[in-house]
Amino acid sequence: MHPLRVVGVRVELPTNQPVVLLREEDGVRYLPIWIGAVEASAIAFQQQGVQTVRPLTHDLLRDVITALGVRLESVHITEMRDDIFYAELSFSDGIKVSARPSDAIALALRCEVAILGTDSVLDAAGIEIPDEQDDEVERFREFLDSVSPEDFAADG
Repeated sequence: MHPLRVVGVRVELPTNQPVVLLREEDGVRYLPIWIGAVEASAIAFQQQGVQTVRPLTHDLLRDVITALGVRLESVHITEMRDDIFYAELSFSDGIKVSARPSDAIALALRCEVAILGTDSVLDAAGIEIPDEQDDEVERFREFLDSVSPEDFAADG
């Protein structure tokens, strides 16, 4: 398993499909995962420190986990089948729960736990960005700094 960190979320044009970008901490690969607008907002809210008046679904789940006296230990991006990513929540009592990667990532950020990716997922979907493309990654980071969670709201 490779530790991953969330670089951020953005909207991929022309489809207006949100994507979360993870980066391998012990390597050079990036892992893009296309996600829904709600999950993109949840991830962006957490990364930007936005506090909502009432808890969002991922905040509620974090609070329920705490109230039940267990701890989320880590989130694993476990596999990719037919271009669909799969994830697993790993709890302190040994229980593992299947989850969508977008929900798992939003929850991991709220619980401040590690996000880990398997060799098979990174081999299948990881993208190496050569040094000369670092400018593109920097532009992506600048975009993330300028975007707000509301930018991911679904169009009516």
